[in-house]
Amino acid sequence: MTRKVLVPFTDLEIPDDVEAAHYTGPPQEPTDLDDVEFYVLPYDFDPVNLALAGRMPKLRTIQTLTAGYEHVLSGLPDSVTLCNARGVHDTSTAELAMTLILASLRGIPEFTRAQDSGRWAPTTRPALADRTVLILGHGSIGKAVEARLAGFEADVIRVARRAREGVHTMDELPELLPRADVVVVLLPLTDETRGLVDAGFLARMKDGALLVNVARGRIVQTDALLAELESERLRAALDVTEPEPLPSHHPLWRAPGCLISPHVGGPSTAFLPRARRLVNEQLARLAAGEPLANVVVRGAP
Repeated sequence: MTRKVLVPFTDLEIPDDVEAAHYTGPPQEPTDLDDVEFYVLPYDFDPVNLALAGRMPKLRTIQTLTAGYEHVLSGLPDSVTLCNARGVHDTSTAELAMTLILASLRGIPEFTRAQDSGRWAPTTRPALADRTVLILGHGSIGKAVEARLAGFEADVIRVARRAREGVHTMDELPELLPRADVVVVLLPLTDETRGLVDAGFLARMKDGALLVNVARGRIVQTDALLAELESERLRAALDVTEPEPLPSHHPLWRAPGCLISPHVGGPSTAFLPRARRLVNEQLARLAAGEPLANVVVRGAP
């Protein structure tokens, strides 16, 4: 039996009994959706793309190209299984996390501003060596960050939502936060994690510590973070913000010790080959009748 799929890539390894249609998002208008069983959402989220699921009566699976999937849940039909892109963004996001950590600790933004004005402004800055980094969210991206920290002679504290060997739980954060020089937020956005990094969380961080967020902006309470930045007690390096995109007049842009990148943890040259590899693997599983990988929501029978 031929299985029909809707995918955003043309250069895939399509199994013999799979028929693939190509869709990359608006303004393209896909047709003949009646038999689509497996739908890979285009990477750039547009509500129009998710709404297409309502025109696919035989749809059984939606595959995202993002690790986070909270933006899909509200439009996910009850009968449809949702798979995320766990593993696809590990390399790129871990690289950016390391970039933000090193740039913030070593004062690269300040040196860039000095260069812009032609000033030679040497300073002594904190090294990553001998620092303690708390990784908050020890999934595949957290493990990738830890692997990259290994060469920097830093100590690592692992924290996740569930306990396992060598990994602390979030209940232990009040005791762990004062030990960390750098806190890297890598949690998914859920009801449990929304607003987790609040005034109390930040108050437990040691003076001069760095908060790095490469997860979701809404995990951090922006007003609480702003208060700490404006007092110059903490520093921050943010790839994600709340609100997002960050308006040009927002005080975070001008907050002391705050480095901002525009949510670019995922998009890099590392993304496409890994995304294609995941989709190829999923199509092979689909054709073979094997369980799909990365299931995060299982559709009702």
